[in-house]
Amino acid sequence: MRMPDITEPFDLVLFGASGDLALRKLIPALYYLHLDGRLHEEGRIWAITRNNTNLESYLEHIKQAAHQYGTEIDEKTWQGFTRRIRHIGMDLDKTAGYSKLAKKLQGANHHCVFYCAVHSRLYPEISEQLFAQNIINDKSIIVLEKPIGCDYQSGKAINRRVAEFFKESQIYRIDHYLGKETVQNLLALRFANSIFEHQWNQRYIDHVQITISETVGVEQRAGFYEGTGALRDMLQNHLLQLLCMTAMEPPASMQPEAVRDEKVKVIKALKPIVGDDLLDKVVRGQYEAGLIQTQNGNEMVPRYRDEPGVSQDSYTDTFVAVKAEIDNWRWAGVPFYLRTGKRLAERACEIVVQFKEVPHSLFEMQNKKTMANKLVFRLQPDEGVRLQMCEKRVGNHMQVRPMTLSLNNSGQKKRVPDAYERLLADALNGNATLFLREDELMSAWQWADPILEFWQQADQRPEPYSAGSWGPAASTLLLAKDGRLWQENN
Repeated sequence: MRMPDITEPFDLVLFGASGDLALRKLIPALYYLHLDGRLHEEGRIWAITRNNTNLESYLEHIKQAAHQYGTEIDEKTWQGFTRRIRHIGMDLDKTAGYSKLAKKLQGANHHCVFYCAVHSRLYPEISEQLFAQNIINDKSIIVLEKPIGCDYQSGKAINRRVAEFFKESQIYRIDHYLGKETVQNLLALRFANSIFEHQWNQRYIDHVQITISETVGVEQRAGFYEGTGALRDMLQNHLLQLLCMTAMEPPASMQPEAVRDEKVKVIKALKPIVGDDLLDKVVRGQYEAGLIQTQNGNEMVPRYRDEPGVSQDSYTDTFVAVKAEIDNWRWAGVPFYLRTGKRLAERACEIVVQFKEVPHSLFEMQNKKTMANKLVFRLQPDEGVRLQMCEKRVGNHMQVRPMTLSLNNSGQKKRVPDAYERLLADALNGNATLFLREDELMSAWQWADPILEFWQQADQRPEPYSAGSWGPAASTLLLAKDGRLWQENN
């Protein structure tokens, strides 16, 4: 899917412009959009930071970060890009900065996008201040980063406050995994090819695995992560969104509301995890010290509770695995195994659709279970799609072996656009298709809340696992007791 050009003049107001997300993802994404000629020539970027550094210092800071995080800069193009950037230092809970911003934006009549790359507790304050300064108009959009709240009640309260100042059609709740090329290719493969869609149901699919694994630890984010954990940070949003894109019914069209209607139906059909299922179908873990593979060899890393800013008696989950089930006609009896964690063996994001075995094999096989057809969508670090099938071994004997058919486009450009490039372009163009609606977010919190409440009430530490492993032993058992195994590449 080709990214659209931004055809109108715009003002992108970036709150948290010196934060980790902005430096790693947002500024590079905007630079590449500029490099590719997608941004309107009158588009401006307003970098809002808490410190009062001058523009020159800020531009030097983001340039250093761009080099550090691997952005390939063309010096002349970078200079043209930075001419779009303005800087305002302000406290987000004080009126003075918003008054200054209002004066800067006055009279421009540009399409205005307010991007909140800050903690969700600040969203109501930002919205109210923008409204008080008369900065919001019918063309304005506010983009909210996840997680929005820490449970159903806090998420509902934040959404209600923001809705006092922005219409629902103006609120873009972002999940950057939905902007990945492979996720969109999943829809194309399903809905443009009868060979897949006709078999995309409980008659042919045995189970689905969705994994988002990280090799990094909490790093310098303990202040955020200690009150969040893996379930809130990853499972309640990223993993459930990938589940929705995998399991949704064909929408009537690719219009925003049609797509989002079908995603909501999937979340509402998720079987609640309550009672004994909270122990049988959910695994919570926390990493211990261990060896992590790096470019320089194996590196010993500390346990989570020894990371800077982490409490010695922390119960925060750095790993979570869940067996989810969808109560509808298409997916009855098909488990969806979801897992995510920090300090795991490999950085990866995959959706593995495993088809059922043939009812009777005519051929000699080494391991029948490993020969089942699999359709694998790889989202990171190297995006692509591959189909595992069986073929005859060369030789006189009639033996079969697994082979992998790559479904990647060999003619694609060398650089695959980052998810944030597409989502920023969509926000600037007012296309909400790949953003979350309020009922979608709140339904996800409703499903996740019983797990969080059980953890809060249970006086039980997360199961420990060694850094560099694939998580707690209970995660392996979660599938093993169903006669299945996680797909692992190393």
